[in-house]
Amino acid sequence: MHLSRRTFAAASLATMPLALAACSGQSNLDTGSGEGSDLPIVNCYNGAGAGFTKNFNPHSPTVLSMVQGLIYEPLFYYNPLAAIDVAPVPQLGESFEWNEDGTVLTVTVRSGATWSDGTAFTANDVAFTFNAIKDNATLNPAGAAPGAEATDDTTVVLTYPAPAFVEGPNALGRTWIIPEHLWTDVEDLATYTNEEPIGTGPFALGDFTPESYLLSANTSYWEEGKPAIGGVRVQSLSGNQSATDKWLAGEIDYTSTSMPNLDEHVANNPDLSYTNSPTSQCALFAASNPELGCEGPQTDPAVRRALYLGMDREQLSALAFYGLGTDISPAFGLPERDVDFIDPSIDVAPWNADVAGARAALEEAGYAEGSDGVYAKDGVRVSMTISCPTGWSDFVTALDTLAEQYKAVGIELIPQQVSVNEWNDAKSTGNFQLVIDSLGQGPAPDPYYLYHTFFSTETTVPVGENGNPYQNSARFSDPEVDAALAAAAGTDDPEVKKQQYAIIQQIIVENMPYIPVLIGSSLTEYNNSRVTGWPTQDDLYCYPMSWSAPDNAQVLKTVVPV
Repeated sequence: MHLSRRTFAAASLATMPLALAACSGQSNLDTGSGEGSDLPIVNCYNGAGAGFTKNFNPHSPTVLSMVQGLIYEPLFYYNPLAAIDVAPVPQLGESFEWNEDGTVLTVTVRSGATWSDGTAFTANDVAFTFNAIKDNATLNPAGAAPGAEATDDTTVVLTYPAPAFVEGPNALGRTWIIPEHLWTDVEDLATYTNEEPIGTGPFALGDFTPESYLLSANTSYWEEGKPAIGGVRVQSLSGNQSATDKWLAGEIDYTSTSMPNLDEHVANNPDLSYTNSPTSQCALFAASNPELGCEGPQTDPAVRRALYLGMDREQLSALAFYGLGTDISPAFGLPERDVDFIDPSIDVAPWNADVAGARAALEEAGYAEGSDGVYAKDGVRVSMTISCPTGWSDFVTALDTLAEQYKAVGIELIPQQVSVNEWNDAKSTGNFQLVIDSLGQGPAPDPYYLYHTFFSTETTVPVGENGNPYQNSARFSDPEVDAALAAAAGTDDPEVKKQQYAIIQQIIVENMPYIPVLIGSSLTEYNNSRVTGWPTQDDLYCYPMSWSAPDNAQVLKTVVPV
């Protein structure tokens, strides 16, 4: 699963001259301003249903969409859909090498790149970024981040406190490099909002309103001929239906939105296309850990087991996910991609509800069914709220469907729709009972990253403190899991990793802080009328989801005007 080479020397990126034809005729796209104003602006929707608040800090958990990758870049790009031995694409880095025990990572960085204010980019910026993360308790709560030293203008040496082979893709592919000359006096890297961003990326901030913001092409970008478009406008909409309507009307060009009848729409309009790259593992996130302050019936593993057994995934797929849902493993490895790394004793989640099994799980734990048909224990009914963002039609339908399904089990589920900001804030602080969300795969195709992100004590905080809403919001913590993660991080031997993953899998299946629903479709929709070069099912040159960073930067650097 890991790179067999300890050294990766990146070949020079071949830059192909791009013939940029001026758009002719009536365009439904915005146009840029200033230099390159004849180039189209790609309109994008990433699920935001409320007004935008300025936050262009790529290290903030509430950073705005498309800042990471488009304004602030990593050193390399890892395609999570590619095999692990496929070399990453150079970005601000050119080559890297590990020492034998995986504690020292030496990176050669790009020469000739500049920040968008004209200041030269050097290895000092890279070292500053890593040291700023290391010295910030919020971003480095376990003290495992590397220290960094720039030994010259193009070389930086990262030193880890323990073997850290698996940290390579995070360090190289998910660390957003910031300019030392502008951030050296920032007091708190995690909370600074950075309202006037200066990056090295292909785009720079244009205009901003609470309803939309423009990222304009960076005309001094280091990669010749890119970007070929005038910019990207990120929009706030009321939800999936609004996004669907605007996509069909030609007013949205790039979005990853759950939409019905896609094949019919594409057949009726040759300008429309889509891709499906299902890797998102949909689950009910439970605030599961009373030792960290979680409260409610969902803190009982027996209740979570009943939720797992009581859902009819076939019906959920049909009603909420357009029949595109597929099997999910409670071990949270992808059943096909990770088959060799999933304990064979762990089966995929049942496709149909086991009502009797769900009721038995509750009764064996001391619950009794009340006169209202809802189980209770010690006077506390098994009644829980669950939230999703307003207008996210697939999740809204899923929660309404689950509420009906759980009536047969004796569980009361109360769906709530909230703003995206409220949803993320609840996950961040732990002030929720259940939410529906998806577990992301991480920077490379290895289960380690998902396990570390969602099941490690390092990636969570007590209820009431601000954690990362995209990490361990279930507040799960287990010393055996932490030990297995540490052992997996210290090796590049696949067999050793497999043994450690089996330990993790048995524990998380027993505790189930994330109740697996199904692997949903990962749909991304495109408009080809003015801009082409989008990923296709035959050429997924990156993970195409419009909200996924830095993958979306690869898309928007690749597309060209018609």
